[in-house]
Amino acid sequence: MRCAIRISVLHCVVVACATAVEPAHDKRSYSWANPVPEEKLREMSTDRPDTTESPFTVDPGHVQLEMDFGSYTRDDSGGDRVTEWEAAPFNLRFGISSGFEAGFFIVPFRLEEEESRENPGVRRSGIGDVTLRAKWNFFGNDEGETALGLIADVKLPTASDDMDNGKLEGAIALPVAFALPGGWDGAAMTLIEAVYTDGREYRPVWSNTITAGHDLSDNMGAFVELTSSTGNGPHVATFNGGVTRRFGPNLQYDAGVNLGLSNAAADFGVFIGMARRF
Repeated sequence: MRCAIRISVLHCVVVACATAVEPAHDKRSYSWANPVPEEKLREMSTDRPDTTESPFTVDPGHVQLEMDFGSYTRDDSGGDRVTEWEAAPFNLRFGISSGFEAGFFIVPFRLEEEESRENPGVRRSGIGDVTLRAKWNFFGNDEGETALGLIADVKLPTASDDMDNGKLEGAIALPVAFALPGGWDGAAMTLIEAVYTDGREYRPVWSNTITAGHDLSDNMGAFVELTSSTGNGPHVATFNGGVTRRFGPNLQYDAGVNLGLSNAAADFGVFIGMARRF
């Protein structure tokens, strides 16, 4: 009996020591069925408001909602004008394991209006496509000054008639995050898409983005971003900027503007949105 008690006590000591020396950032034992406790959650990282996606995944067992309350885009070209409104497009992100998340994008309502000399007004409205996403983090989720991820997207042709091309499309992206001098945070992304064109064929579209952000105060931040896309028609380039405001560790509001730098890009866009972790 005494021997059994000694073995049991020794076992408890070994387990306690192993737990004590286990790195705080080691979350391999957690999963969707075994969520990370609140006190071990990493700082919330979002895939918005910039175009550059983050390499960071949502902690296992937690869900993150990211959405626009609304957005507006306008493009004027040769006397023609195209405007687009979107209401509550959102992304739901599910933390599955320490380095993997799944998610999906939905556009509940989109309104497009075209005005030209030939057609004084063409209006289309309805739901947009649904995009399914898988994201992996290779390193940097919980420590270090750099992080690298991989994103795979599949777009399902669920949009209302005439709202999109009605074809299945996919994309692969490599996002990276890194620290910059002077307290700035940097991120970049390269992305290859398979896009169905008007020529009734799939063509590769190559996009690259780079962004930099800086804290304005303990709860506020700002970012600037450049994007470039080529492969399907003329080159598209934009300059984007915006601000974020945190309310506690699990809630962020944001607003921003997108400005076209090339003729093929939309002239102007504005949005306001939020991110909430559960």
